Amino acid sequence: MPSNGPRQDAPTHSDGPPAVDAEELSLTYADGTEAVRDVSLTIPRGEFFGFLGPNGAGKTTTIKLLSTLLAPTGGTARINGYDVADERPAVRGTVGYMAQHISVDTELTARENLRFACEAYGVTGGSRIDELLDLVDLADVADTPAGNFSGGMQKRLDAAMALVHDPELVFLDEPTTGLDPKARNRLWDYFERINDTGTTIFLTTQYLEEADALCDRLAVIRDGELVADDSPTALKRRVGGARLTVDVEGGTDAVDDAARVARRSDLLTDDATLDTTEDGLTVATSTATDYGPDLLVALRDAGVSVTGFDVEEATLDDVFLTIADEGTDGLDAEHTQQTAAAGESA
Repeated sequence: MPSNGPRQDAPTHSDGPPAVDAEELSLTYADGTEAVRDVSLTIPRGEFFGFLGPNGAGKTTTIKLLSTLLAPTGGTARINGYDVADERPAVRGTVGYMAQHISVDTELTARENLRFACEAYGVTGGSRIDELLDLVDLADVADTPAGNFSGGMQKRLDAAMALVHDPELVFLDEPTTGLDPKARNRLWDYFERINDTGTTIFLTTQYLEEADALCDRLAVIRDGELVADDSPTALKRRVGGARLTVDVEGGTDAVDDAARVARRSDLLTDDATLDTTEDGLTVATSTATDYGPDLLVALRDAGVSVTGFDVEEATLDDVFLTIADEGTDGLDAEHTQQTAAAGESA
């Protein structure tokens, strides 16, 4: 299973134009429905990029615009340097697309499915097929009908079919939906292998742990508009960072003493919230990791006996709930405060 958080060894590729360069990309249907509104997005080559949002937010529509399956009604986008409106064949030659639903022919074998995909993309020679069968661990069942495969095996074959022409950019639209955890983790491993070779990956997913484990950067779309774009770590910090829990010995009086010490600390930032419990206190702050050790020292110096201490990091679930259910006012305000603070300290 991939390690949690962006990988430190993730490849970077600065040569050539960005993999995705969209400016105010929009799609309005004939009935006036705005499916995507003014999406501006740049993805450098080699990035593992995640795209999150509630159902119906515009994730799949955005992918279809970028992969030329839909024509935009506004804005522009270039994929690997090619315009999605004017150079559609060139775009399609440089991207792979794995849709939400499996597209393999269950009556054909794994090898036959890959051969069909190769013919569709004009790829000749059998070595590419053998290479992909090895990549997704299907070489031993290459001549078995895909209808005999498990759901996870069919998904792996589907991923291989999206890669037959060695695309520079691969769109993965909720590729692990419906898989059990073991099959999902195996696909994660294959996606990382693809990215490690330099292929840019654009992933939409409903599994937040998947986005956290795989992606270098995340964007969040809501109601057809981008509302956030940052690294997983930065997004989690913007919704509260972490929660510090301190348990103390001595009952209500000790809890009150601990709270007074915590409130007196110069390190308790303006965005922090402090609550008391029967056993101690909790502090939610973007600087919980830095604040915790100093608070322990202050409590010790004040004679408060600490019996328990824990720092719980914010998760992408917190980010998603803030954006999808509560709106982005708090998220945006926090980001504005941090940006302003950075400017003042520069």
